Amino acid sequence: MKRGERIIIKLVIIQAIALLFFQIVFHYADIFPELKRLTMYEGVNSQNYTKIIETFKIP
Repeated sequence: MKRGERIIIKLVIIQAIALLFFQIVFHYADIFPELKRLTMYEGVNSQNYTKIIETFKIP
């Protein structure tokens, strides 16, 4: 059973490192500018409350 536990612990550590890496990459790189704009519209970055929020441009 110890071998299985070691494998699970290693997988958890690898998963945590990958999560932190991709969080940093997506936060600091401009990979998805639409996602950043959407979070600003949704009010995640600030505590502003508005009645109507428009997130899509209509051509």
